[in-house]
Amino acid sequence: MTDNALMSARGLKHIWYPCTQMKDHETLPLVPIKSGKGVWLEDFEGNQYIDAVSSWWVNLFGHANPSINEAIKQQLGQLEHVILSGFTHEPVIQLAEQLVEITPKGLTKCFFADNGSSAVEVALKMSFHYFLNIGQIKKTKFVTLDNAYHGETLGALAVSGVELYKKTYGPLLLEPLRVPSPDCYTRGDDSWEAHSRKMFKHMEATITDNHEEICAVILEPLVQCAGSMRMYHPIYLTLLRQLCDEYNVHLIADEVAVGFGRTGTLFACEQADITPDYLCLSKGITGGYLPLSVVLTTDTIYQGFYDNYASLKAFLHSHSYTGNPLACAAALATLSLFKSDNTIEKNKHLSQLMYNSVAELVDHPNVAEIRQTGMILAIEMVANKSTRQPFAWQERRGRKVFEHGLKNKALLRPLGNVVYMMPPYIITPEEIQHLGKVAIEGIDLAVQNS
Repeated sequence: MTDNALMSARGLKHIWYPCTQMKDHETLPLVPIKSGKGVWLEDFEGNQYIDAVSSWWVNLFGHANPSINEAIKQQLGQLEHVILSGFTHEPVIQLAEQLVEITPKGLTKCFFADNGSSAVEVALKMSFHYFLNIGQIKKTKFVTLDNAYHGETLGALAVSGVELYKKTYGPLLLEPLRVPSPDCYTRGDDSWEAHSRKMFKHMEATITDNHEEICAVILEPLVQCAGSMRMYHPIYLTLLRQLCDEYNVHLIADEVAVGFGRTGTLFACEQADITPDYLCLSKGITGGYLPLSVVLTTDTIYQGFYDNYASLKAFLHSHSYTGNPLACAAALATLSLFKSDNTIEKNKHLSQLMYNSVAELVDHPNVAEIRQTGMILAIEMVANKSTRQPFAWQERRGRKVFEHGLKNKALLRPLGNVVYMMPPYIITPEEIQHLGKVAIEGIDLAVQNS
């Protein structure tokens, strides 16, 4: 048995892997990874793969980054963890100070948690609880977009709109008010801005008719990542902020996946020049090293909970590893790299190279669209270009691209029939060119006999 096969067999014996139909591994072997360096992963037999999906969108500055490694080592020798209720420590204080400095103006308070779903749960609970504390007891509903994804815990799943993840658990979930997505894939001949304005009418009607019962609107700014990387124009966020202000409805910006430079600015909300009432951050915050999330909010919302203990207005929500010092140290090192590497400016060049690497697919008979927002690029495979008829999901065309990638030094894990690139920011032009070449070849193979 080969080294990879041995590791795979050991892993399958006891581990139930996430987001996986385990029977698939009868025909699609696990890929056991021994080490990572930069954008490269290496298995137990020396095969290498460019991590084009940043290991589920978390890795910003490469595997085994020396600066982040050193920060964690230094912190490990001093304090590995301490309860954050009634106690505090230097890394979490520094991180909160820096986050308040770099996020949209007016976000002054940081509530830390463990992961993206947890951050969304915090924001949902906090919004409802705030209105309860100030006596607006009718506000119990949330508004969400079709095709949204906000996480796997029950609250986060309830305000999601991707039925693949949600439908099974319907009987367990609260029921939000759902609004059609501004997804510009469906724009026809309209521009992105014109289509996003047109689709905003649905949101406007929903909030106007139901604002007395609505706590908050939650959405992923600019890109619905797990929803097949569907994208829309910043004007939607601008209009939504104005509407929420008019009707006293909170705005929750879930930037778990799109924050920290993914959309071309440090935070996606910057492109609409808005401040949400809650900003949920995770994934890239630690450079892909350790679980950490945070919800930033305003002093007004904070004051809604600030009272004598006997009032029972406190926000009694917690996680065991909240504000973990090692994770905070990794996050501080990650933020430092943005400054020292001039990352946002450099990414403008890299994002153009990403598009150039696959530009020839614009005329491909089975590619409906190449869309891009910053360092997120997606290619939509279809059965018919003129009608945009999708391939049947049962055909699993994306899996064929994935398998081709693994044979050619590329980890290109698709979302259904959408092939995408969301690489670490240290990727080189040559590595981008390789990914583009492999993606084109993989798509050609996947659409044969269509």
